[in-house]
This record gives sequence, C-alpha cells and structure tokens, in this order.
Amino acid sequence: MGVELWWGLGVLGGGGSVVGLLWLLHRDRWQRDLLRESALRLAELKTQRHLALVEEQSKQQALLDSMVEGVLVLDEQGRVEHVNPALVRLFGLGPEVKGQPLANAIAVPELADMARRTVQQGRLIDQQIHIPGGDAPLTLQINAVALRDPDRLHAGTLLVFHDLTQHTRLAEQRREFVANVSHELRTPLSLIKGYTETLLAGAKDDPETATRFLQTIDKHADRLTFLIEDLLTISKLESGQVIMNLQPTALRDVAAQVIEDLRAKADEKATTLRNEVPGHLRVHGDGDRLQQVLSNLIDNAIKYGRPNGRVVVGARSLHEDIVEAWVADDGVGIPMEARERIFERFYRVDKGRAREQGGTGLGLSIVKHIVQAHGGEVRVESDLGNGSCFYFTLPRVNEAAP
Repeated sequence: MGVELWWGLGVLGGGGSVVGLLWLLHRDRWQRDLLRESALRLAELKTQRHLALVEEQSKQQALLDSMVEGVLVLDEQGRVEHVNPALVRLFGLGPEVKGQPLANAIAVPELADMARRTVQQGRLIDQQIHIPGGDAPLTLQINAVALRDPDRLHAGTLLVFHDLTQHTRLAEQRREFVANVSHELRTPLSLIKGYTETLLAGAKDDPETATRFLQTIDKHADRLTFLIEDLLTISKLESGQVIMNLQPTALRDVAAQVIEDLRAKADEKATTLRNEVPGHLRVHGDGDRLQQVLSNLIDNAIKYGRPNGRVVVGARSLHEDIVEAWVADDGVGIPMEARERIFERFYRVDKGRAREQGGTGLGLSIVKHIVQAHGGEVRVESDLGNGSCFYFTLPRVNEAAP
C-alpha cells in the first residue's frame, strides 16, 4: 500500500481532493464486502439450484410412483437403483432389492439378458416374456432404454413393465369360447344334416324309420335352441344388460314350482325330489331368475345322479341379512380338480356323458352370474361316491319367523 499512499498524499498535497486518500483507506473493506456479497450470492445460487434439482427429482419420483406400469431403474453397474410400487406389487419385491444386481433382485433370467442387450443396442421395444407361477403365471411386455450422461457415457438402464396377463387370459378365454361354441353348434347341425339327407335318399318311405329320424332331428333342433338361448342369457348377464326385478320372494314357493316342472324328468330315473326350504324364509330376489338357478341345479342333479336317487332342496338363515340355499344329490360326486372350474362356461367333468345327456355346458355359469347379480356367492362341496351339494347365498328379507 506504500506507493498508493504516497500517490494519494501527493495528489492531496498538490491541491487535489481527499477522495483518493479515502479510497485508499477503505479499499480493503470494500473489497471484503464485495467478496462477502459475491460468496453469499454464489451460495444462494447453489442453494436454488439444489432445491430446483431436488424438486425435479421429487417430480420424477412422483411420476414414476404413480405409473400403473412397473418401472425398474438400474445404475451403470446393473444394480437396482429404483423400483416403483407397481413393480413391487408385480413381483412381490421387498426393500432389500435396492443396490442388488438385477439377477439377485428378480429371479427371472430373461430380464438380465434384456438389460445387457439394452446397453448394447440402446433400446428394446415390446419384448414379451411369460413367467410361470403355478396358479398365477405372468405375461409381461417390456420396453427398455439405456440412459446416457451429457458425455454420452452409459449411466444406467430404464425398464418399463406392462402387465398383459389379464389381456392374455381374456384372449385365451375368447378363443376357447369360440372353439366350444363352434363344436356345440357343429355336433347337432351335423346330425340334423345327416338324418335329413338319409330321409331324402329314401328313408322317408319307411314310416317307422322316418318317424325315428324325425324325432332325432327334433331333439337336436331343441338342443340348438337351448344352446342359443343360453348363449344369449350368459352374454346379457356378463355385460350387465339383465336388470334384476328384486322383490320379497318366498324361496319355498320358487323351489316347489321348479320341482313340479321337473317331476316328469325325475320320474324317468325314479329320482325322489324333496323340498325342505322353510316356508317362512323370504329373500330379495327376482323370482324368474331364481327359478332358472334352481332349475339348472335340480336338472343337473337329476341328469347326473343315480337312478332311484334323491335330490333335496334346502335353505337356512346364515344371519339376519343372508339366506344360504342348496341343492344336494347322492350321485357319483365331482373330482377335486374339477370343482374349481365347474362354474366356467362349457366346462364339463365328463364331456362324453354331458353331451349324451344334451347339456349346453352353460348352466352352472348362468347360475353363478345370476347369484352374483343378486349380491350372493355360489360354491360346491362334493365327496366322490357320495354326491354333491351346490350352495348359493341370497339377501334375506328380515322378518320374524312365525
């Protein structure tokens, strides 16, 4: 500071202003204040940038966590950096997966291979994998992209999982449905066509043969009619087009009407029909639809029951709001592996016998949908060799029993 001070004094001594001297005396303080202000401003800018980065990361985190697709982020070493809740639910992951290699975190070899190919190729589009899982297999569509830093160096991998399981299952059910309907239509149509051609070829001239053939044609025409009616019914029930006319209904009276309608069929096999529904039980139900439920269940019990057997219709109050009804037989019973599927469309325990009896394969599926439309549930219990019992629940009209 010596030279500047002498310069300032010279200016002062030469008749100059005191400004130069003051500037010299306060220069260091001004510089310190300027440096302090610059440091504070820099710290403020850094804080703002940090807060903006945190806010941006929070937005990205919220976006990933809100996605219905599963999201998996790997770091540059292929370790799990982030999983969103959808992926956690999809694979049943725990918090310990973070930081683990992908192969250890998710035991699906195809995923590790996809991650390696993504790093090499830059991205993968619409890759599908099927993961067996016993009762819950998964079908997944995966899109993946390699992440790059500003220098275009590998910074990680992003994989997005879209669950196609339900879509695949529905597509398979549609294919099965079309195949089953085609088969069910083809069988009676082929028989009708064959018998008609035989009649036209000359069998019509034999009255006894012609009568027998026409009876067979009539039988299979009825089978086609029943199939079409059941298809229309199940379609309306599944689409919610059927409106239930719910009103207080005496369940015993419904059962009595169905038993009367089916008595002739029961007499053909010497099957005893018993109505053990308590007279005081009333349910909120659509009487016509409940007749359809009991008709399908009792008809099956007669059809697949033993000759000289017995079919019992019963009901009881589970509690003040629910009635449980059942149809029990003493037939051959249902195998364990069939009980889970017996309410599926066109599923038959004994396909040959069912077609011989003339069923459409839709009766129990219709039962399930009608009961569910009433807010109830349906199930079956069976003991091979000792018969089966089909249970269903309905909302109860809460009245005091006489």
